[in-house]
Amino acid sequence: MSANVLPERPLPGHAVCLDLRTEGAYDHGAAGGSGHDAAVRNALDAPQPGGERRFLVLDDADRLVSHQLLYERLSSYGPAHIVCLAVGSRSERNLSRTLTLRPPAAGVLWLFDTAEDGVPGEAVLRPLVDVLSTPEVFDAVLRALGEVVHGVAVPAVRVLEHDLTDEARARAWRQAVEGLTGPDVPAGAASAEQVPAALALLLDEGVPRSLAEHRWLPPQGRAGSRLAACDEAVGVAVDGYQRIRGAAGLLGGAGRTVDLPGDIERVTEELERFRTAVADAFGAAGGSRLTAEHRGELRDRGIELPEMPREMSRAGIVPALRDHTHDLIGKGLPLRSVAARLAALSARTAPVGSAARLARLDVVCGPERLRRLGARHPFTAGGSRPAALAVTGVLALIAGVWPVLGWVLGPAVGVLAAGLAHLMLRRRPNRSPDGRIDGGGATGAAPRLFGGLVGGFAGAGLGLYLGPPLWTAAVALAVSVAAVVLLALRDWTRAVDDWWARADPEEAWRILRETQALVVTTAVHDWLFAEVRHHCSAGAGAVARLLRGLAETAEGHGQPDPSGLSYEQPSDPAGAETEDVTPPAADGGTASWSWDDWSADGGVEDVWSDMDEEPDPVRAPAPPAPPASPYAPGAPDRDPRGPRRTTVPAAPAGEPLSLPAPAWLERRYGDGGPLLVDTLVADLVAGTLLILDRCWAGIERDPGAAVPAVHEQRMAELMDETRVRLERDVAASPPPRYDGLRDPDALSGLATAFTDRSDRPDAARLTGVAPDAVARLLLAEDDPGRTVALCGPEHLRLLSHDPLAARQVRFVPEAMRRGAAGEDVWRGTAEDVVWTGAGRHAGILRLVPLRTDVVHTVRAEEAGER
Repeated sequence: MSANVLPERPLPGHAVCLDLRTEGAYDHGAAGGSGHDAAVRNALDAPQPGGERRFLVLDDADRLVSHQLLYERLSSYGPAHIVCLAVGSRSERNLSRTLTLRPPAAGVLWLFDTAEDGVPGEAVLRPLVDVLSTPEVFDAVLRALGEVVHGVAVPAVRVLEHDLTDEARARAWRQAVEGLTGPDVPAGAASAEQVPAALALLLDEGVPRSLAEHRWLPPQGRAGSRLAACDEAVGVAVDGYQRIRGAAGLLGGAGRTVDLPGDIERVTEELERFRTAVADAFGAAGGSRLTAEHRGELRDRGIELPEMPREMSRAGIVPALRDHTHDLIGKGLPLRSVAARLAALSARTAPVGSAARLARLDVVCGPERLRRLGARHPFTAGGSRPAALAVTGVLALIAGVWPVLGWVLGPAVGVLAAGLAHLMLRRRPNRSPDGRIDGGGATGAAPRLFGGLVGGFAGAGLGLYLGPPLWTAAVALAVSVAAVVLLALRDWTRAVDDWWARADPEEAWRILRETQALVVTTAVHDWLFAEVRHHCSAGAGAVARLLRGLAETAEGHGQPDPSGLSYEQPSDPAGAETEDVTPPAADGGTASWSWDDWSADGGVEDVWSDMDEEPDPVRAPAPPAPPASPYAPGAPDRDPRGPRRTTVPAAPAGEPLSLPAPAWLERRYGDGGPLLVDTLVADLVAGTLLILDRCWAGIERDPGAAVPAVHEQRMAELMDETRVRLERDVAASPPPRYDGLRDPDALSGLATAFTDRSDRPDAARLTGVAPDAVARLLLAEDDPGRTVALCGPEHLRLLSHDPLAARQVRFVPEAMRRGAAGEDVWRGTAEDVVWTGAGRHAGILRLVPLRTDVVHTVRAEEAGER
């Protein structure tokens, strides 16, 4: 037996293949059993869908009877269906089989020396095994065998194989892995607008609506009393400012009683006390998690914490993380980009303790702002001194036009202006009534006095010269005096307002509001939400690490196999295409790819898994890559070229041997369709989501636990399974693992497009090869000349010559007729075509029965090999 014949990783639902032609080939050293026993045990252990047990057995035609016990054991676990490929020599003229291989549960296909002209039998059998192991073809062939004499037939075959060139397959796989993993990107910043509502509350530092009316600083508490005292001090200062800014402040008694500098000093002191109380609370409960002891310390310091609000709970964090992660992956972001965003979310939500808020407190209510608040600012009034001198001089001149009395009234107006300026200086708001605090000032009394005297005397002289009537002089005097007083009040009010704006005691209210907001933010996010933030940060970090690990695992599977063969297509002198076939390994098997070389660690405790059982490890390496193709991408259907030759590497010391391919197999290769990479990426995305789906319960229990290696093993299985389907049927069939996904809605974006078989792209858009040749092969006319009988001319007399006795099975992968190719291509094909769910082969299996005297049924167990 050669392992080259058997598909190393049968797709789920396919028939389990075993080869009984060579003694001891499956004996891996198990005590107490032969190699055949081990082969049967392996076949029985292979998982199959419930109620469906299919076995495709290769055996020597002359040993069917001696293997009777082995066939009986295949049915030991319940009813089983068996199709036996009995390989006979050219000299054999009859076939003996046991009762076990009778229809309807079993049937035999008799092949006569499968080696063609120089073509090894394994090269002939492998594509035939691939076709027969497809469940739809297996069942159709078994039904057809049940309709022929003895359930034994000689097959005649014509098969078309649609596949990818080696270069296209390697390129598509590399691009798919790159599309899944993506490059390394910086963590960036987490935004509240990009995450679910349950996580946004942890990012925007907002307060839940249910806590909007909560009194965080009760008035009777230490911090609350400091807050009230500071607020009261600011209110007193503002009230004093309002009292002195008008005429009452300059001409009334308010200017003598209000102590604005003292009020501002008290504001600064009370604000400093409040800041000290807040800083003390921040430092006392500075841990990353809130405890009952911390609650007591905060209560002693005047901060009262409520119970956890209904909008936030630890139970909702992991589901929100799950939705966010699935949403990012579903949008087409590669794993590393998603990991970077989750890492940013983890860093942003990590609780650092309220002690870290002290730096922010220093910015909000630090020494610098307190120094500015308590700074002394000079009081200046009267505006520009030249302007004050000129205005006062003009007003004194107007008052001095009174004849004779103008010599007194004119200068008196100047004296009045200077006196009001001096009064402003005496009652300036930056000076305490007792003189303890004085910020200094200037009101321009001297310029006003000088201007008034000059203007007054000039007005008196003008009055003597003009001699105005008394009523005019009286009006001029009244206007002048009123103007002096009003201008003084205006200058006073403007100067008080300007000084108040520069001193800005109301800044204390803004500081109080910002400090209160900081206290509330700290209370909510650093104390009340500390446990939730820790849970979110640890969970997001765990998922980020997991995604990075999965990306590294996937990237490792995307690297070329350093030990594998390069599939080149040199041309022989006759112009025939050549392809490389995987050389046999030392033990008779095939050389396996490096990305398949891994083992499951059954001893790892999977604390992040929701499954009751661990998935079964891969039992065998993946199949070798199919050969390259002479057909260019997107090229129209061509007639098959001449017999292509296969370069089969011989033993290390030997030279490569060129042999023709089977005559009944026609290969057509494409360079990859437009949706191949997207389909592969979508399958990998959906499988990754399934892996993540098994992790969330473990993250909920302990987000800080180490990421178990079993998830990377599952990622390796996903990559292996997807690569196998790429090899077997160019990913035309969806992976069955989607059926176990807990939340199908999570497969958003690209992933949702390909989870259902009917929604997957057709074979033409996956391979780049048109299905026209397949449609022509499957025309409704029953033409025996289309097929190649797997027997020699000398065996024709053993076959039944009844034209109605033969049965024919036409098969086509479903992916070849769906999608953009349309239905017109298949118009005229036979109605009995078997549409297979997977596979890259389409064609005809014609089952020709034998004469009744050729097949013998052995009813008793004979001696011989068991």
